[in-house]
Amino acid sequence: MIDRIPIDPDVASRSSPKSLWRGIPFVALLWLPFAAIAANPAAQEIDPGVIDALARSMSDDLDHGDHFDAQVWLLSCVPKLARYVSSDKEQELILRTVYREANRHDMDPDLVLAVMQVESRFDRFAVSSAGAQGLMQVMPFWRNEIGRPQDNLTQIETNVRYGTAILSQYLKEARGDLIDALARYNGSRGRLNYPELVVYAYRARWQTQATDDLPKLQAGCRAYSLAACNAVRSARH
Repeated sequence: MIDRIPIDPDVASRSSPKSLWRGIPFVALLWLPFAAIAANPAAQEIDPGVIDALARSMSDDLDHGDHFDAQVWLLSCVPKLARYVSSDKEQELILRTVYREANRHDMDPDLVLAVMQVESRFDRFAVSSAGAQGLMQVMPFWRNEIGRPQDNLTQIETNVRYGTAILSQYLKEARGDLIDALARYNGSRGRLNYPELVVYAYRARWQTQATDDLPKLQAGCRAYSLAACNAVRSARH
């Protein structure tokens, strides 16, 4: 049975399979650095579907212009993002870019923010030990695969455009299985540690839609018995 206790959204959660962690105090896992339990992103296969999705996304200059819903969402997210990003200008650029790119791929922008929190804590200059770069920790080899070696992954708009296109493609390949798609994005398919972190960050900090309107999240919580789902529910009630 998974312990139902609060998890700090900025620290590591439990891994999979669950039997591996039974008998270990959950709080002890909070001291483990994420790098110690996460898979190496460099192990990701060069997926032709991702290459195609990236190429199409980077060549599409369509701008999903601002509208009332976008402005309401942006204003609701600014206080949350201020914990990580002090510059008002950078906050606005991140949020406007996330909203536009998430809508380009019909994705929840709150999910993109949760991925960023876990991947880089919103440090656009972050570089992992495997060489992943920027807000969404995109591996540089994708640039060469689509013939754009000049792209700067520390630039907010470029990084978010790459990251959302990649995550969107994995969601398609996973047939809407959010948990599997997140694990693919992290290069740790078959493990739950990364999806646990993202789902907790999403539900504890970024979620703006009612859970009843999030069938993929509900399905993932049921299918994988995520501790993050139970922990947030426990902390709120």
